[in-house]
Amino acid sequence: MAGGREHGYARYRLDGCRCYICGFARSRYDENRSKAITAGTWKPWVDAEPVRVHIRHLQSCAMGLRTIAAQAGVDRKRLQSVLSGRTERGTGPQERVRPELAAAVLAVEPTLENLAPSTPVSPVGTRRRIRALVAMGWPQQYLAEHLGMRPGNFSMMLNREYVLVSRVLQVRAMYDALWRVDPSESGATSAGIVRARKHASDRGWAPVGAWDDDTIDDPEAFPDWTGRCGTAEGYQAHYVLGIAYCDPCRQARNAAKREQRVAGKASATVKVDARLRRTGTTRPLPKSA
Repeated sequence: MAGGREHGYARYRLDGCRCYICGFARSRYDENRSKAITAGTWKPWVDAEPVRVHIRHLQSCAMGLRTIAAQAGVDRKRLQSVLSGRTERGTGPQERVRPELAAAVLAVEPTLENLAPSTPVSPVGTRRRIRALVAMGWPQQYLAEHLGMRPGNFSMMLNREYVLVSRVLQVRAMYDALWRVDPSESGATSAGIVRARKHASDRGWAPVGAWDDDTIDDPEAFPDWTGRCGTAEGYQAHYVLGIAYCDPCRQARNAAKREQRVAGKASATVKVDARLRRTGTTRPLPKSA
């Protein structure tokens, strides 16, 4: 296998192999190319700039070039050529790439599974998952043991500005395993469950039911305690359910009150104008300063 390439079109062109397999691959390529040219769909090259931008975006998300190449299923040197060119040949970045390479690279996303385990990321989703489990009654000591951590390190993790990808994935797995399990069925004592729930309640930690899978990791999202949080009806739902009022519901209630006041003033003005028209009088002019 010359140059590590299998028999096929690439070996025919690059290594000069003229065996049956390579010759057949060349003929198939020429046939498909002719058909595409006739149909007007022949695009052997595409602009490399979108690929280059996407690679840099992935790198800004802490993905290394080797990891990107592995996820895309391409050689790392090909991505290096797209980014900065082949310095040993004195050439600049590629201006065009094959459509297959572009599609493979653009399909790579900076998911947690694609990042290195030691990559620091936002702790928002990790905190919310742990706090939701505590609100269920899971003692923090039990959660720390589940993660193989000491209680002191566990508390420090909750207060850090970032957590490592490896820990995020561990907490996600723990959350998925425990959020539907009664703590008492796993050995938690009644006193420990009560203390955990009170600890969460005193700090306003949202329970499991307040989060959806598509919001729990979003820093801009807020917990939906009532199913109507963030609306005027949510404030009343807090009262009926006996749940402490959340900020979105307070803001929605205040906004509704302001609208009612504006509507009330407008209605009063309309009534006054109607009365003046009936009596044939005019609205008094305001006093000059």
